[in-house]
Amino acid sequence: MLTHATQLIRTPSASARRLEEAMRFAHRKAAEATARSPAAGLDIRPFVVPGLSVASRAIPNHIARSGIFAPIRRGASIMHKETVFLAARNIQIKGSGEQLSEDHADIWMHAMYLQATCPAGQRPVVNRADFLRDIGRNTSGASYQWLHDGMKDLARFTLCIEARRPDGSAKYSFGMHPACRVLPMMGGFDYADGIYTLVIDPRWAQIFGNREYALIDWEARQKLRGNLARSLQRLIATSVDAQQRYSLQWLKDRARHTGHLRNFRAALLKALEELADLNLVADPKIEIEKSREVASWIRNGGRTAS
Repeated sequence: MLTHATQLIRTPSASARRLEEAMRFAHRKAAEATARSPAAGLDIRPFVVPGLSVASRAIPNHIARSGIFAPIRRGASIMHKETVFLAARNIQIKGSGEQLSEDHADIWMHAMYLQATCPAGQRPVVNRADFLRDIGRNTSGASYQWLHDGMKDLARFTLCIEARRPDGSAKYSFGMHPACRVLPMMGGFDYADGIYTLVIDPRWAQIFGNREYALIDWEARQKLRGNLARSLQRLIATSVDAQQRYSLQWLKDRARHTGHLRNFRAALLKALEELADLNLVADPKIEIEKSREVASWIRNGGRTAS
């Protein structure tokens, strides 16, 4: 290799000139990318989420309908390795990592809000006390540790996700094929002196695209105490249909509930009552339909942009 390099210097051939031109082109493109995105030389597309406001947070419909975030009890540990969280004709989602909870959903939705309201090409920089207050938490030492642990859990959880259009063509595909890397729930974060700098993978902008997301009433969410009620709030917001119906077994599987169906039924009725108290649903009930139990309600509050 040294001999070859020496010869190139002595006799600049046509191939050497082409190499030099290619290197100059690569450096110029790298400089242009850095100018577009001072935060790591990434060409980060604008993260635009119409309808988002200080009173709401957003979550992609497919993520909200899946069991990626679940109303699991504190301390429960469920590990996933390419677990199928959602499978339909136009969407497939697999996930790997420790099961995420509704608390993780709060952290994640607020992190996405900060990215969406951040100037294009920049990363959100936030005081950890402000972050906690904005998700309805106190600023005790335990809360700071809870937030830090939650951030790490999100950074370790990865998705393989592929969505298709009605004609079968690919809309986007991340992690499903060897040539495309997996999608982290959170790309990572830096922490120093009480300040977080969040790293959000720019591909999330594409998943939020085409208004395929639900808007979550943030004030109402902070008033909900039951994890199952908070989980249902996300599900309800994914559809504009006033009358909504889901089989009890599907809801149980989505909630990662491992107990008997009768126990889940009781928990579900309690959660629906909590949602009704905040006027998010009306007329909640469980009925028998075609030999299966079905939960139904009328959607009152909350908003969606899909």
